[in-house]
Amino acid sequence: MHKYLTKRAFHSFISLAGLLVLVFFLTRLTGDPGNLFLPIDATLEARQEFTVKHGFDQPIYVQFGRYVVDLAQGDLGDSIRKQRPAIDIVLEAIPVTLMLAAVAMSIALVGSIVVGSMAAYRPGGIFDRVASISSLVSASAPDFWVAITAILVFSVTLQWLPTSGMGGPATWIMPICILVIRPFGLLVQVVRGSMITVLSSAYIKTARAKGVKEHAVIFVHALRNAMLPIITVAGDQAAGIANGAVIVETIFGWPGIGKLMIDSIIQRDFAVVQASILVTAIVILSINIVVDITYAILDPRIRHK
Repeated sequence: MHKYLTKRAFHSFISLAGLLVLVFFLTRLTGDPGNLFLPIDATLEARQEFTVKHGFDQPIYVQFGRYVVDLAQGDLGDSIRKQRPAIDIVLEAIPVTLMLAAVAMSIALVGSIVVGSMAAYRPGGIFDRVASISSLVSASAPDFWVAITAILVFSVTLQWLPTSGMGGPATWIMPICILVIRPFGLLVQVVRGSMITVLSSAYIKTARAKGVKEHAVIFVHALRNAMLPIITVAGDQAAGIANGAVIVETIFGWPGIGKLMIDSIIQRDFAVVQASILVTAIVILSINIVVDITYAILDPRIRHK
């Protein structure tokens, strides 16, 4: 398994390096930051001073080379807007996003396992049909549309929940629910299909013949062997929640890394954009490696690769 994980880590590093190169050059296409940070009537000398101070007077390949050297030394640059190290700003925002994503993913995973298992217990039954239709609708619902509709209904019309911000428990409800909808719908389908296959296996029939209680058959014997595809999809959805947080945090004014990233792109704060994407990519790649380790633990065949 060590060789397998080393290979996965190497591939992750290559992907991360390619992403950083792409982000660096794409951010420079958004325009000159001086047009946003300097007054309209700024003198030519002031503009030149701003450009030289931040290194924008150098050719793009020189800027990239300096970025690579600084990155290798752990320096991600300073925020133009806040005049602080970009990594400090990002590390202040990332815990908020991780907390929101962790709660949403936990609810989606536990809820989908329960609903999917119950639907698989009697395929074609009323509960199975309702769960299948509901999960398909959930998996197909666009996050931004559901979020805007939720604000219109629960905040503007009914005035039950705040429209934005991070504060008391009420401010968590809509962002978490929006992030739960899509992974819950997809995971219910995966759990249902996997459990139907496992529940028809010979060893399940043997366990029932021995008098094992039905809830133990489903949630102990069957679920363990049905977990491999569930873990794979759950890992993808966990990474998807990290990406989906960009939309949700922007709509609900949630002070996480998603909103920070969007604000920094609009403000052309290049160092913060690059640091935000770097940290987000590391989190997503780490999730994928954890999923691989879990997969290897459950599937002994992978341990010998």
